[in-house]
Amino acid sequence: MGNARFRGASTRAPGPVRSPSSTSQPSSPNDVPQPTHAGHASSGSAPRIPPLPTSPPLGQNIGVDDANGNASNGEDVLNSYHLPRPLPLWLNSSYAKHIVKGNFMTLSARPKTVEQAEWVAHQVVEHYRNLWNFVRVIHEKDEDNSTICNPSTCPRMSAGANHSFTWLNNRHEPVELPAYEYITLMQRWISGKIDDVSIFPTDSNGVSFAHNPAITTTPLAQLSSPGDRDWVGKRSGFPENFVEVCRTIFRQMFRVYAHLYWAHFIDPFYHLNLEKQLNSCFSHFVLTACALDMLKPQELEPMQPLIDLWAANGTFPPGSKAYDYANHRVGERLMQLSSSA
Repeated sequence: MGNARFRGASTRAPGPVRSPSSTSQPSSPNDVPQPTHAGHASSGSAPRIPPLPTSPPLGQNIGVDDANGNASNGEDVLNSYHLPRPLPLWLNSSYAKHIVKGNFMTLSARPKTVEQAEWVAHQVVEHYRNLWNFVRVIHEKDEDNSTICNPSTCPRMSAGANHSFTWLNNRHEPVELPAYEYITLMQRWISGKIDDVSIFPTDSNGVSFAHNPAITTTPLAQLSSPGDRDWVGKRSGFPENFVEVCRTIFRQMFRVYAHLYWAHFIDPFYHLNLEKQLNSCFSHFVLTACALDMLKPQELEPMQPLIDLWAANGTFPPGSKAYDYANHRVGERLMQLSSSA
């Protein structure tokens, strides 16, 4: 597992500009829910995350049954999402395609001999690298020293009109920041975690292998020292809070993806012919994050309609958690709207 910061030239991908056809100083990220769905992490240890609200996940239960117990149709549930009309371009099946075909679950499945924490660490580093290839595009400076994502175009870190995310300042107060500043601070925070060998150890002598479930399902540490407390990654030198840190990292990366879709899908990604690459990386990210329990259903809400669409069109295979978290009737309705546009 590599532990280096990801650097490189931030050049925009070449390609002709396209026009889509019309279709219907803070210190840490904040994970305390705000009135408009806000979020964060700390510059030191990962923030303590309060219990998730007891309300049902948006895609699974809102509007599923009416008062008479009859199943609601996809249009009713879609309306409950309060999406802008016409719908965002990325909710049209024609623009939600990928650069490759196949089952992304094969990329998310942990090899049997790889220890769980080692696999989680690998996924954090790989998805961080993928995401920041796209962030470089919106943060690259033009000749006039401007960027696509700037305080004028994106005065706050948001994902549409219904979701915004705040940061914790030095007094642990939630503050709104322009998206550019929020993402830059988050990048520093995540890079700091990945580069911290006490959280992401790099000593090859500490690597351990997954135990064989055919022999025992009891962690090896408990077999040798039954009274000792165990946690994911303990045998490989990962700290006790490793999973909590990784969940915060995945949550923050998800919020960046959500902002990219809601604020920048057309400009620059569609104009640069990069929408399929963005779709491919994000769908792989969601599959992995859900499979590893790094994201919960409630946390997917800003991108729930796209998750519904990908479950309906086969991008998310049956049996995957991402598929289970989706409302398939909404996805089918979005496919109908796409075909009639």
